[in-house]
Amino acid sequence: MSRFNRSLSLAAVSLAALMAAQGGAQAGAFGLREQSATAQGFSFAGAASGSGGLSSMYWNPAVITMAPGWQSEWHASLIIPRVDINPLPSVPTFAVGASGDIGQDAIVPASYGSYQINDMLWVGVSTSSPYGLVTDPRTNWSGQLYSRSSKIFSVNVNPVLGVKVNDWFSFAVGPSLQYFDITLKRAVPFPGAPAASAVFPGAPSAALEGDDIGFGFTAGVTITPFAGTTIGLGYRSQVEHELEGTLSAPFGSIGPFARLPITAKLKTPDQVTIGISQAITPDMTVHAGFEWTNWSVLETPLVIGPAGAAVTDIPLNYDDGFFYSLGFDYQINDRWIVRAGVAYEESPIDTEIRSTRLPDNDRIWASIGLGYRWNDQLSFDVAYTHIFSKDTDIRILPGHQDFEELPFVADVDSSVDIISAAVKYRWDNPARAIPAPIVRKY
Repeated sequence: MSRFNRSLSLAAVSLAALMAAQGGAQAGAFGLREQSATAQGFSFAGAASGSGGLSSMYWNPAVITMAPGWQSEWHASLIIPRVDINPLPSVPTFAVGASGDIGQDAIVPASYGSYQINDMLWVGVSTSSPYGLVTDPRTNWSGQLYSRSSKIFSVNVNPVLGVKVNDWFSFAVGPSLQYFDITLKRAVPFPGAPAASAVFPGAPSAALEGDDIGFGFTAGVTITPFAGTTIGLGYRSQVEHELEGTLSAPFGSIGPFARLPITAKLKTPDQVTIGISQAITPDMTVHAGFEWTNWSVLETPLVIGPAGAAVTDIPLNYDDGFFYSLGFDYQINDRWIVRAGVAYEESPIDTEIRSTRLPDNDRIWASIGLGYRWNDQLSFDVAYTHIFSKDTDIRILPGHQDFEELPFVADVDSSVDIISAAVKYRWDNPARAIPAPIVRKY
Protein backbone atom coordinates (compact mmCIF):
# COMPACT_ATOMS: atom_id res chain seq x y z
CA MET A 1 0.00 0.00 0.00
CA SER A 2 1.44 3.41 -0.94
CA ARG A 3 2.03 6.11 1.64
CA PHE A 4 -0.66 8.12 -0.11
CA ASN A 5 -3.20 5.30 0.18
CA ARG A 6 -2.16 4.78 3.78
CA SER A 7 -2.91 8.45 4.34
CA LEU A 8 -6.34 7.94 2.85
CA SER A 9 -6.89 5.01 5.16
CA LEU A 10 -6.24 7.11 8.22
CA ALA A 11 -8.16 10.01 6.77
CA ALA A 12 -11.02 7.76 5.98
CA VAL A 13 -10.80 6.50 9.51
CA SER A 14 -9.80 3.84 11.61
CA LEU A 15 -13.50 3.30 11.57
CA ALA A 16 -12.41 2.76 15.03
CA ALA A 17 -12.42 6.39 14.69
CA LEU A 18 -16.09 6.37 14.41
CA MET A 19 -16.37 6.82 18.10
CA ALA A 20 -13.51 8.57 19.56
CA ALA A 21 -12.73 8.08 23.15
CA GLN A 22 -15.30 7.92 25.81
CA GLY A 23 -16.79 11.18 24.69
CA GLY A 24 -20.14 9.56 24.14
CA ALA A 25 -19.50 5.94 23.41
CA GLN A 26 -20.28 4.20 26.68
CA ALA A 27 -20.71 0.56 25.71
CA GLY A 28 -17.16 -0.28 24.72
CA ALA A 29 -15.68 0.72 21.35
CA PHE A 30 -18.29 2.98 19.71
CA GLY A 31 -21.51 1.74 21.31
CA LEU A 32 -23.98 3.64 23.49
CA ARG A 33 -25.45 1.79 26.46
CA GLU A 34 -27.48 4.74 27.80
CA GLN A 35 -30.90 3.61 26.60
CA SER A 36 -32.69 3.55 29.99
CA ALA A 37 -32.57 5.86 33.01
CA THR A 38 -34.25 3.12 35.04
CA ALA A 39 -31.75 0.36 34.20
CA GLN A 40 -28.87 2.80 34.57
CA GLY A 41 -29.69 3.04 38.28
CA PHE A 42 -28.52 -0.61 38.53
CA SER A 43 -25.55 -0.12 36.14
CA PHE A 44 -27.81 -2.07 33.74
CA ALA A 45 -27.88 -5.19 35.92
CA GLY A 46 -30.92 -7.26 35.00
CA ALA A 47 -31.65 -5.14 31.92
CA ALA A 48 -32.64 -8.28 29.99
CA SER A 49 -34.88 -9.54 32.82
CA GLY A 50 -36.94 -6.37 33.08
CA SER A 51 -35.14 -4.22 35.65
CA GLY A 52 -35.53 -1.27 33.29
CA GLY A 53 -39.30 -1.64 32.97
CA LEU A 54 -40.54 -1.19 29.43
CA SER A 55 -37.17 0.31 28.39
CA SER A 56 -35.64 -3.15 28.88
CA MET A 57 -37.09 -3.77 25.39
CA TYR A 58 -33.78 -2.45 24.06
CA TRP A 59 -31.93 -5.50 25.41
CA ASN A 60 -34.77 -8.05 25.38
CA PRO A 61 -38.02 -7.34 23.52
CA ALA A 62 -39.82 -10.12 25.41
CA VAL A 63 -40.12 -7.91 28.50
CA ILE A 64 -42.94 -6.14 26.65
CA THR A 65 -45.21 -8.93 27.97
CA MET A 66 -44.53 -7.66 31.50
CA ALA A 67 -46.17 -4.29 30.71
CA PRO A 68 -49.98 -4.43 31.04
CA GLY A 69 -52.27 -2.10 29.10
CA TRP A 70 -51.03 0.80 26.99
CA GLN A 71 -47.75 2.36 28.15
CA SER A 72 -45.07 4.80 26.97
CA GLU A 73 -41.66 5.81 28.29
CA TRP A 74 -39.27 8.60 27.33
CA HIS A 75 -35.63 8.50 28.46
CA ALA A 76 -32.71 10.90 28.03
CA SER A 77 -29.10 10.71 29.22
CA LEU A 78 -26.60 13.55 29.46
CA ILE A 79 -23.08 12.17 28.96
CA ILE A 80 -20.30 14.37 30.34
CA PRO A 81 -16.89 12.97 29.39
CA ARG A 82 -13.40 14.25 30.07
CA VAL A 83 -10.69 12.76 27.83
CA ASP A 84 -7.21 14.28 27.53
CA ILE A 85 -4.45 12.76 25.39
CA ASN A 86 -1.04 13.85 26.69
CA PRO A 87 1.98 13.03 24.47
CA LEU A 88 5.19 11.95 26.15
CA PRO A 89 8.30 14.19 25.83
CA SER A 90 9.91 11.57 23.57
CA VAL A 91 7.32 12.18 20.85
CA PRO A 92 8.82 14.17 17.92
CA THR A 93 5.74 16.42 17.85
CA PHE A 94 5.60 16.92 21.65
CA ALA A 95 6.07 20.70 21.35
CA VAL A 96 2.83 21.05 19.37
CA GLY A 97 0.90 20.19 22.52
CA ALA A 98 -1.74 17.89 23.98
CA SER A 99 -5.20 17.28 22.57
CA GLY A 100 -7.10 19.20 25.20
CA ASP A 101 -10.42 17.67 26.26
CA ILE A 102 -11.59 15.81 23.14
CA GLY A 103 -14.82 14.62 24.78
CA GLN A 104 -17.96 16.51 23.91
CA ASP A 105 -21.07 16.50 26.07
CA ALA A 106 -23.98 14.71 24.42
CA ILE A 107 -27.64 13.90 25.05
CA VAL A 108 -28.82 10.39 24.13
CA PRO A 109 -32.63 10.03 23.81
CA ALA A 110 -34.71 6.86 23.68
CA SER A 111 -38.44 6.13 23.69
CA TYR A 112 -40.57 3.01 24.12
CA GLY A 113 -44.23 2.15 23.66
CA SER A 114 -46.33 -0.97 24.18
CA TYR A 115 -49.95 -2.00 23.75
CA GLN A 116 -51.53 -5.16 25.13
CA ILE A 117 -53.97 -6.59 22.59
CA ASN A 118 -55.23 -9.42 24.80
CA ASP A 119 -53.91 -11.70 27.52
CA MET A 120 -51.52 -13.31 25.00
CA LEU A 121 -50.36 -10.66 22.48
CA TRP A 122 -48.50 -7.35 22.73
CA VAL A 123 -47.21 -4.92 20.11
CA GLY A 124 -44.68 -2.16 20.68
CA VAL A 125 -41.90 -0.05 19.27
CA SER A 126 -38.61 1.38 20.53
CA THR A 127 -36.56 4.25 19.14
CA SER A 128 -32.93 4.49 20.20
CA SER A 129 -29.44 5.66 19.25
CA PRO A 130 -27.14 2.62 19.56
CA TYR A 131 -24.03 4.42 18.25
CA GLY A 132 -22.95 8.04 18.29
CA LEU A 133 -20.76 10.82 19.62
CA VAL A 134 -18.86 13.97 18.80
CA THR A 135 -15.17 14.39 19.68
CA ASP A 136 -13.10 17.42 18.91
CA PRO A 137 -9.45 17.94 19.96
CA ARG A 138 -7.69 21.26 19.58
CA THR A 139 -7.31 22.31 15.92
CA ASN A 140 -3.55 21.92 16.17
CA TRP A 141 -2.14 19.22 18.43
CA SER A 142 0.69 16.72 18.32
CA GLY A 143 -1.48 13.77 17.22
CA GLN A 144 -3.45 15.49 14.48
CA LEU A 145 -1.82 13.28 11.81
CA TYR A 146 -3.89 10.47 13.31
CA SER A 147 -7.11 12.31 14.18
CA ARG A 148 -9.00 15.56 14.20
CA SER A 149 -12.76 15.69 14.78
CA SER A 150 -15.01 12.61 14.65
CA LYS A 151 -18.78 12.62 14.49
CA ILE A 152 -21.37 9.89 14.30
CA PHE A 153 -25.14 9.82 14.46
CA SER A 154 -27.48 6.83 14.47
CA VAL A 155 -31.18 6.13 14.91
CA ASN A 156 -32.68 2.65 15.32
CA VAL A 157 -36.44 1.98 15.10
CA ASN A 158 -37.54 -1.45 16.31
CA PRO A 159 -41.20 -2.59 16.24
CA VAL A 160 -41.84 -5.85 18.12
CA LEU A 161 -44.51 -8.49 18.64
CA GLY A 162 -44.60 -10.15 22.06
CA VAL A 163 -46.32 -13.43 22.90
CA LYS A 164 -47.10 -14.74 26.38
CA VAL A 165 -47.21 -18.50 25.85
CA ASN A 166 -48.11 -19.32 29.45
CA ASP A 167 -47.55 -18.04 32.97
CA TRP A 168 -43.83 -18.78 32.92
CA PHE A 169 -42.67 -18.30 29.31
CA SER A 170 -42.84 -15.36 26.87
CA PHE A 171 -41.02 -14.47 23.66
CA ALA A 172 -40.83 -11.55 21.25
CA VAL A 173 -39.28 -10.71 17.91
CA GLY A 174 -39.17 -7.71 15.61
CA PRO A 175 -37.31 -6.07 12.70
CA SER A 176 -35.03 -3.07 13.21
CA LEU A 177 -34.25 -0.23 10.83
CA GLN A 178 -31.02 1.66 11.50
CA TYR A 179 -29.71 4.92 10.06
CA PHE A 180 -25.97 5.45 10.39
CA ASP A 181 -24.05 8.64 9.53
CA ILE A 182 -20.38 9.54 10.01
CA THR A 183 -18.00 12.45 9.41
CA LEU A 184 -14.31 11.93 10.24
CA LYS A 185 -11.37 14.27 9.84
CA ARG A 186 -7.59 14.19 10.26
CA ALA A 187 -4.63 16.33 9.25
CA VAL A 188 -2.70 15.34 6.12
CA PRO A 189 0.76 16.32 4.85
CA PHE A 190 1.11 19.26 2.53
CA PRO A 191 1.24 18.02 -1.08
CA GLY A 192 4.63 16.44 -1.74
CA ALA A 193 5.79 16.93 1.86
CA PRO A 194 6.71 14.22 4.39
CA ALA A 195 4.20 12.95 6.96
CA ALA A 196 5.68 15.20 9.66
CA SER A 197 4.33 18.27 7.83
CA ALA A 198 0.84 17.19 8.88
CA VAL A 199 1.52 18.43 12.41
CA PHE A 200 2.41 21.98 11.38
CA PRO A 201 -0.12 24.64 12.41
CA GLY A 202 -2.56 25.16 9.58
CA ALA A 203 -1.98 21.71 8.07
CA PRO A 204 -4.85 20.77 5.74
CA SER A 205 -7.49 18.18 6.64
CA ALA A 206 -8.91 15.18 4.86
CA ALA A 207 -12.46 14.09 5.66
CA LEU A 208 -14.66 11.06 5.16
CA GLU A 209 -18.44 11.45 5.06
CA GLY A 210 -20.95 8.68 4.54
CA ASP A 211 -24.35 7.38 5.59
CA ASP A 212 -26.67 4.44 5.02
CA ILE A 213 -29.83 2.68 6.21
CA GLY A 214 -29.51 -0.96 7.24
CA PHE A 215 -31.82 -3.65 8.59
CA GLY A 216 -31.60 -6.24 11.35
CA PHE A 217 -33.80 -7.74 14.06
CA THR A 218 -34.17 -8.28 17.79
CA ALA A 219 -35.48 -11.33 19.64
CA GLY A 220 -35.76 -12.50 23.22
CA VAL A 221 -37.40 -14.70 25.83
CA THR A 222 -38.36 -14.33 29.48
CA ILE A 223 -38.74 -17.23 31.88
CA THR A 224 -40.41 -17.04 35.30
CA PRO A 225 -39.71 -20.45 36.86
CA PHE A 226 -41.39 -19.43 40.11
CA ALA A 227 -42.78 -16.31 41.77
CA GLY A 228 -40.13 -13.68 42.41
CA THR A 229 -37.61 -14.93 39.83
CA THR A 230 -37.32 -13.69 36.26
CA ILE A 231 -34.68 -14.76 33.74
CA GLY A 232 -34.29 -12.94 30.43
CA LEU A 233 -32.26 -13.57 27.28
CA GLY A 234 -32.13 -10.96 24.53
CA TYR A 235 -30.43 -10.73 21.12
CA ARG A 236 -29.76 -7.75 18.83
CA SER A 237 -28.57 -8.77 15.38
CA GLN A 238 -25.78 -7.39 13.25
CA VAL A 239 -26.77 -4.58 10.91
CA GLU A 240 -24.85 -4.35 7.64
CA HIS A 241 -24.30 -0.86 6.24
CA GLU A 242 -22.90 0.11 2.86
CA LEU A 243 -21.91 3.68 3.58
CA GLU A 244 -22.08 6.01 0.60
CA GLY A 245 -20.36 9.36 0.66
CA THR A 246 -17.18 11.20 -0.20
CA LEU A 247 -13.52 11.32 0.72
CA SER A 248 -12.20 14.85 0.40
CA ALA A 249 -8.69 16.19 0.71
CA PRO A 250 -6.70 19.27 -0.38
CA PHE A 251 -6.44 19.59 -4.13
CA GLY A 252 -3.57 17.51 -5.46
CA SER A 253 -3.37 15.02 -2.60
CA ILE A 254 -5.80 12.60 -4.21
CA GLY A 255 -4.90 13.12 -7.83
CA PRO A 256 -6.82 15.60 -9.98
CA PHE A 257 -9.95 15.35 -7.82
CA ALA A 258 -10.52 17.05 -4.47
CA ARG A 259 -13.52 14.82 -3.69
CA LEU A 260 -13.86 11.10 -4.39
CA PRO A 261 -17.15 9.22 -4.19
CA ILE A 262 -16.64 6.20 -1.94
CA THR A 263 -18.47 3.27 -0.39
CA ALA A 264 -17.50 1.21 2.64
CA LYS A 265 -19.22 -1.88 4.02
CA LEU A 266 -19.49 -1.93 7.78
CA LYS A 267 -21.34 -4.32 10.11
CA THR A 268 -22.42 -3.10 13.50
CA PRO A 269 -22.01 -5.97 15.98
CA ASP A 270 -24.62 -8.38 17.26
CA GLN A 271 -25.19 -8.55 20.99
CA VAL A 272 -26.43 -11.11 23.54
CA THR A 273 -27.68 -9.97 26.96
CA ILE A 274 -28.61 -12.22 29.89
CA GLY A 275 -30.35 -10.97 33.01
CA ILE A 276 -31.77 -12.41 36.20
CA SER A 277 -33.92 -10.63 38.78
CA GLN A 278 -34.60 -12.24 42.15
CA ALA A 279 -36.94 -10.90 44.81
CA ILE A 280 -35.29 -11.20 48.23
CA THR A 281 -38.10 -9.63 50.27
CA PRO A 282 -41.38 -7.99 49.25
CA ASP A 283 -39.47 -4.69 49.10
CA MET A 284 -36.04 -5.69 47.72
CA THR A 285 -35.00 -7.26 44.42
CA VAL A 286 -31.47 -8.17 43.34
CA HIS A 287 -30.45 -8.02 39.66
CA ALA A 288 -27.49 -9.44 37.74
CA GLY A 289 -26.49 -9.13 34.09
CA PHE A 290 -24.03 -10.30 31.46
CA GLU A 291 -23.55 -8.88 27.96
CA TRP A 292 -21.45 -10.06 25.02
CA THR A 293 -20.89 -7.80 22.01
CA ASN A 294 -19.40 -9.26 18.84
CA TRP A 295 -17.04 -6.38 18.01
CA SER A 296 -14.66 -8.76 16.22
CA VAL A 297 -17.12 -8.84 13.31
CA LEU A 298 -15.78 -5.43 12.20
CA GLU A 299 -12.44 -6.85 10.99
CA THR A 300 -10.88 -4.66 8.24
CA PRO A 301 -13.46 -3.04 5.93
CA LEU A 302 -12.43 -1.86 2.47
CA VAL A 303 -13.02 1.70 1.24
CA ILE A 304 -14.06 1.51 -2.41
CA GLY A 305 -13.53 4.41 -4.77
CA PRO A 306 -14.61 5.10 -8.37
CA ALA A 307 -14.80 2.21 -10.83
CA GLY A 308 -14.99 -0.25 -7.94
CA ALA A 309 -11.31 0.04 -7.04
CA ALA A 310 -10.27 -0.32 -3.41
CA VAL A 311 -8.87 3.01 -2.30
CA THR A 312 -7.57 1.50 0.94
CA ASP A 313 -8.69 -0.61 3.87
CA ILE A 314 -9.68 0.32 7.41
CA PRO A 315 -7.87 -1.74 10.07
CA LEU A 316 -10.13 -2.23 13.11
CA ASN A 317 -9.47 -5.77 14.34
CA TYR A 318 -11.28 -5.43 17.68
CA ASP A 319 -11.73 -8.18 20.20
CA ASP A 320 -15.20 -8.94 21.57
CA GLY A 321 -16.57 -6.89 24.46
CA PHE A 322 -17.98 -8.17 27.79
CA PHE A 323 -20.03 -6.46 30.50
CA TYR A 324 -20.80 -7.81 33.98
CA SER A 325 -23.22 -6.06 36.35
CA LEU A 326 -24.88 -6.44 39.76
CA GLY A 327 -27.49 -4.22 41.41
CA PHE A 328 -30.56 -4.00 43.61
CA ASP A 329 -33.65 -1.91 44.23
CA TYR A 330 -35.51 -1.18 47.45
CA GLN A 331 -39.14 -0.05 47.61
CA ILE A 332 -39.21 2.58 50.36
CA ASN A 333 -43.00 2.98 50.20
CA ASP A 334 -45.75 2.90 47.58
CA ARG A 335 -44.27 5.97 45.84
CA TRP A 336 -40.46 5.89 46.19
CA ILE A 337 -37.92 3.29 45.06
CA VAL A 338 -34.11 3.51 45.25
CA ARG A 339 -31.63 1.67 43.01
CA ALA A 340 -27.88 1.04 43.01
CA GLY A 341 -25.44 -1.04 40.99
CA VAL A 342 -21.88 -1.63 39.87
CA ALA A 343 -20.44 -3.10 36.67
CA TYR A 344 -17.15 -4.09 35.09
CA GLU A 345 -16.62 -3.70 31.35
CA GLU A 346 -13.93 -5.42 29.29
CA SER A 347 -13.12 -3.21 26.33
CA PRO A 348 -12.63 -4.76 22.87
CA ILE A 349 -9.63 -2.44 22.37
CA ASP A 350 -6.13 -2.89 23.81
CA THR A 351 -2.77 -1.15 23.44
CA GLU A 352 -1.90 -3.13 20.31
CA ILE A 353 -4.64 -1.38 18.31
CA ARG A 354 -5.64 1.62 20.46
CA SER A 355 -5.80 4.84 18.44
CA THR A 356 -6.02 8.56 19.18
CA ARG A 357 -9.58 8.46 17.91
CA LEU A 358 -10.67 5.71 20.25
CA PRO A 359 -8.53 5.44 23.42
CA ASP A 360 -10.97 2.99 24.99
CA ASN A 361 -10.07 0.70 27.89
CA ASP A 362 -11.59 -1.50 30.62
CA ARG A 363 -13.67 0.41 33.14
CA ILE A 364 -15.79 0.25 36.28
CA TRP A 365 -19.33 1.65 36.51
CA ALA A 366 -20.91 2.88 39.77
CA SER A 367 -24.56 3.97 39.67
CA ILE A 368 -27.43 5.13 41.85
CA GLY A 369 -31.05 5.78 40.88
CA LEU A 370 -34.37 6.95 42.25
CA GLY A 371 -37.94 6.40 41.08
CA TYR A 372 -41.12 8.26 42.04
CA ARG A 373 -44.69 7.18 41.26
CA TRP A 374 -46.89 10.26 41.02
CA ASN A 375 -50.05 8.21 40.59
CA ASP A 376 -51.22 4.97 38.99
CA GLN A 377 -50.43 6.32 35.52
CA LEU A 378 -47.46 8.70 35.82
CA SER A 379 -43.98 8.06 37.23
CA PHE A 380 -40.45 9.46 36.99
CA ASP A 381 -36.91 8.05 37.23
CA VAL A 382 -33.48 9.67 37.59
CA ALA A 383 -30.02 8.09 37.73
CA TYR A 384 -26.37 9.05 38.07
CA THR A 385 -23.28 7.06 36.99
CA HIS A 386 -19.57 7.67 37.30
CA ILE A 387 -17.22 5.62 35.11
CA PHE A 388 -13.68 4.94 36.30
CA SER A 389 -11.28 4.02 33.48
CA LYS A 390 -8.08 2.04 33.86
CA ASP A 391 -4.79 3.75 33.18
CA THR A 392 -4.63 4.00 29.40
CA ASP A 393 -1.79 4.55 26.96
CA ILE A 394 -1.45 4.98 23.21
CA ARG A 395 1.57 3.47 21.44
CA ILE A 396 1.47 4.16 17.69
CA LEU A 397 4.87 2.80 16.71
CA PRO A 398 6.17 0.66 13.80
CA GLY A 399 4.00 -2.45 13.70
CA HIS A 400 0.89 -0.65 14.95
CA GLN A 401 -1.96 -0.82 12.41
CA ASP A 402 -2.29 2.99 12.31
CA PHE A 403 1.43 3.83 12.06
CA GLU A 404 2.36 6.31 9.35
CA GLU A 405 6.03 7.32 9.54
CA LEU A 406 5.59 9.45 12.66
CA PRO A 407 5.69 7.79 16.13
CA PHE A 408 3.09 8.90 18.65
CA VAL A 409 3.15 7.82 22.30
CA ALA A 410 0.80 9.28 24.90
CA ASP A 411 -1.03 8.75 28.17
CA VAL A 412 -4.81 9.18 28.34
CA ASP A 413 -6.58 10.77 31.30
CA SER A 414 -10.32 10.11 31.20
CA SER A 415 -13.49 9.86 33.25
CA VAL A 416 -17.22 10.06 32.51
CA ASP A 417 -20.30 11.25 34.37
CA ILE A 418 -23.79 10.35 33.18
CA ILE A 419 -27.07 11.88 34.35
CA SER A 420 -30.31 10.31 33.11
CA ALA A 421 -34.02 10.94 33.53
CA ALA A 422 -37.22 9.26 32.37
CA VAL A 423 -40.96 9.93 32.25
CA LYS A 424 -43.33 6.96 32.17
CA TYR A 425 -47.04 7.15 31.41
CA ARG A 426 -49.82 4.60 31.24
CA TRP A 427 -52.53 5.78 28.86
CA ASP A 428 -55.33 3.39 29.82
CA ASN A 429 -57.11 3.09 33.15
CA PRO A 430 -55.25 0.43 35.18
CA ALA A 431 -58.47 -0.51 36.97
CA ARG A 432 -60.06 -1.53 33.66
CA ALA A 433 -57.03 -3.08 32.00
CA ILE A 434 -56.38 -6.70 31.13
CA PRO A 435 -54.69 -8.27 34.17
CA ALA A 436 -50.90 -8.23 34.07
CA PRO A 437 -49.53 -11.65 33.06
CA ILE A 438 -46.57 -11.50 35.43
CA VAL A 439 -46.59 -9.70 38.75
CA ARG A 440 -43.34 -7.76 38.94
CA LYS A 441 -42.14 -4.73 40.84
CA TYR A 442 -39.98 -2.24 38.87
